Amino acid sequence: MASGYHHKPHAVCIPAPSQSHIKAMLKLAKILHHRGFHITFVNTEFNHKRFLKSREPNSLDGLPDFRFEAIPDGIPESGEDATQGYHFGCCRRTWNPIALFYTIPACSFMGFRKFRTLLEKGLAPLKDERCMTNGFLDKEIEWIPGKKDIRLRDLPTFCRTTNPDDIAFHFTMEATEKADKGSAVVLLTYDALEKDVFGKDPLKPMGYSLWKEEIDCLQWLQSKAPNSIVYVNFGSIAVLTPEQLLEFGWGLANTKLPFFWVIRPDLVVGNSAILPPEFETETKDRGLIASWCAQEQVLNHPSVGGFLTHCGWNSIIESVTAGVPMVCWPFFSDQQTNTYYTCNDWGIGMEITEEATAPLGSSSTNLDNLVNQVLLRKRTYNF
Repeated sequence: MASGYHHKPHAVCIPAPSQSHIKAMLKLAKILHHRGFHITFVNTEFNHKRFLKSREPNSLDGLPDFRFEAIPDGIPESGEDATQGYHFGCCRRTWNPIALFYTIPACSFMGFRKFRTLLEKGLAPLKDERCMTNGFLDKEIEWIPGKKDIRLRDLPTFCRTTNPDDIAFHFTMEATEKADKGSAVVLLTYDALEKDVFGKDPLKPMGYSLWKEEIDCLQWLQSKAPNSIVYVNFGSIAVLTPEQLLEFGWGLANTKLPFFWVIRPDLVVGNSAILPPEFETETKDRGLIASWCAQEQVLNHPSVGGFLTHCGWNSIIESVTAGVPMVCWPFFSDQQTNTYYTCNDWGIGMEITEEATAPLGSSSTNLDNLVNQVLLRKRTYNF
């Protein structure tokens, strides 16, 4: 391939404006750059400024053939099609090839792809709120390729709406249906994990963060014994109620094990991420709390023996790569499907039920049992 700038193929990378999507897209962009592509990586102005704030003022200067650009993030007043694939339409009109990169596993992708069938079969949207509790969500879905023993509740949560015009349901349905019109489809997955659904070569680990990463935690981990630390991180979007924060906090305290817990400034509803003095007294010699960290470095540290996670797909991929077993607390979207496969099909995690994290739930008393069963066993998987 020619080395001159003007002879390089040019890839414009436009991720959805959230931490996990940007991180996964940047990994792909770096691989393309390594293969000889000129890269233009496009963020919204808001996220562009956030990244500069978390790093250094010149951190996005990049190379001549790997440029970062920012676009306005205001929505036009008409706004009717603001959430749709405008960049997809632009590329189609100019006949540029377009690859659709879905930062989710193949099993979740196939679930989203069948939303139209759920609609046609009258399974979604739900008829009323009673369907959430009367066993309707336990209905087995037998017609999704590569999926077995899947229930309606194991599909991405956007199908649980009772609103026939729900934006998230229709947007994700239409976004995955666009795969038929793209020049190529890229999924973030492992061939060994999802050979029955869809196979792609795994991507190699690289980093990107919209938050300032606290590096002191790595020194703290260095002082701990191998496989002794419970690492807790619920990702960049999931939120907890103050009651859930306490449930997880006392659950960690009850384990009597050392832990490293990432609590974002906006993790708790109402920005009240406050743990009582009694918790600090109980855990002061064995617990570390940070606002953000370099997760891949943490998971690959030999002192980390297990991962309490929301089951975002980036987190699962990084945990599998590091060989760290998981305790799963799915929050929304594809995370329920990810959890189903992690716990039932791949056997590399156990699930905390939603009821267990409610007020007076059981997570504060049985998390220690889950940790002993799952988290601190040998850091290896056999697929």
